[in-house]
Amino acid sequence: MSENIWEAAPMNALTTATTGAISQTAQRATTADLGRRIRQNVGLGLIYAFLTIMVIFSVFPIYFVVQASLSPNQALISTTLQLLPTHPTLSNYTFVLQQEPFANWMFNSIIACGLATVIALVCATTGAYALSRFRFRGSRFSLVMLIALQTFPGLLAIYAYYSILSFLHLDGTLIGLAIVYAAGNVVFGTLNIKGYFDTIPIELEEAARVDGASYFTTFRSIILPLAAPALAASALFMFIGGWNDFLLAKLILNPDIHSLTVPVGLFLLQSDNFTPWGYFAAASVLVSVPLMILFLYLQRFFQSGLTIGSVKG
Repeated sequence: MSENIWEAAPMNALTTATTGAISQTAQRATTADLGRRIRQNVGLGLIYAFLTIMVIFSVFPIYFVVQASLSPNQALISTTLQLLPTHPTLSNYTFVLQQEPFANWMFNSIIACGLATVIALVCATTGAYALSRFRFRGSRFSLVMLIALQTFPGLLAIYAYYSILSFLHLDGTLIGLAIVYAAGNVVFGTLNIKGYFDTIPIELEEAARVDGASYFTTFRSIILPLAAPALAASALFMFIGGWNDFLLAKLILNPDIHSLTVPVGLFLLQSDNFTPWGYFAAASVLVSVPLMILFLYLQRFFQSGLTIGSVKG
């Protein structure tokens, strides 16, 4: 009996020690897991705080312009903090749409920028395809020259542009302005679209040519649909570049008030001693509508990965 008691004592002590060690290990694991969760939550909270601040910085200018367009006075800032206009009104929009030829300015901008985008996109797409797929004498030099031209601002060529437009009797016209915009966008579009063409597997074109397709058929039926994201992005940037331009339109267009674009027309609203910020804000909101419509239309083309898995091996 006594021998059994002496034999059980070490076993109980060992069991107690093992249980204590396991308990301490579990406690340390729980503490480590709690610390890890706290660090993750703190990091996630900092990320959300940073994103919230960035969203405020991004959205507040838009909100500021909208509330200024609804303000009854023409002051952009005041001595009192007002996040909402005290007496919101649409008088600024009424003045811009009825008292000024704003519809003509908008139509002129759409015509000039749309025509420039179409011309530049056609030239840039064909040029980018030639630089991406064909090897000819001077191809590398042409690419280097395009990159070099991209570094120079377009305003340096304004006198050359004006001389050419005068020779063609297109000075003071929307067509002449569209040609100038297109000339400035061709370089950017060629470089941007060529980079996307380089990512499209050439085996797709080789397979089409084996089936008897010509270069033009391959370009139209295979390359252009696959390059839709690059074409849409390039077209959007080309259109925005002309839409926001002021100086070229000011120098080239006829000074007649009905033949101006939106930026030049809005410049005429101010005087030497007074700036109607309410009118400017209302016009800014209206000007953004065509851009939003264009972006929503082109958004369906902003997709990638169309060629992933199209070539086996």
